[in-house]
Amino acid sequence: MVASLDLCENFNDVFSLVKKTTEHFLGQSRSGLMLYLARLPEQVAAYHAFGTNGIVLNRTTLDTVTHSAKSLREVNAYVYSTLLHEYLHSLGYIEERKVRELVYDISLSAFGSEHPATMIAAQGPAAFFPEIAFTQGGLAGQPDSEPTDVEVIPDIEGSSRNYIS
Repeated sequence: MVASLDLCENFNDVFSLVKKTTEHFLGQSRSGLMLYLARLPEQVAAYHAFGTNGIVLNRTTLDTVTHSAKSLREVNAYVYSTLLHEYLHSLGYIEERKVRELVYDISLSAFGSEHPATMIAAQGPAAFFPEIAFTQGGLAGQPDSEPTDVEVIPDIEGSSRNYIS
C-alpha cells in the first residue's frame, strides 16, 4: 500500500486509502462524510464534531505543510494521518489516546515503520513539520470558536480537489 499513498494526488485519493486501510485493519467503515477546509487556531490541525458527517481540516496548517514539505510523499503522509485520525473519531472512537494508537497501528500495518505516515503517527507532525505549532502529540482538538473562511468539499469520496489552492 506504500505505493498507493505515494501516488495520491488529492483528498479523494488519500481518503479512499484511509477507508481501505481502516476497513482492512478494523473491519469498519462509513460513508457520507464531508470535508471542510477552514482557518482554525494553529494548535488544531483538524477535528470531527461528534454526531456530524463532517471533518474540518485546518487550511492554514495544510498550506504550511504543502509549502514546507520536501516531497508529495510527506504531504500525503500528513493528510493521511490527519484524515485517518478524524475518520476514526467519525467511527465512534472518542478517546484521543486510543485514536492515536490506532492511527499508528494502522499506518504501521499499511506502510511499515520507515514510512512518513507511520513516523508522523509515532512522533507527531512536528517530526516533519517543526514550523507548525501543534498541541503535544496531537492532530485533533476542537476550536473554542467557529472556524472562518470555510471551503466545503461535499463529496470527499468523489472529490478531486487538490491540496494546493
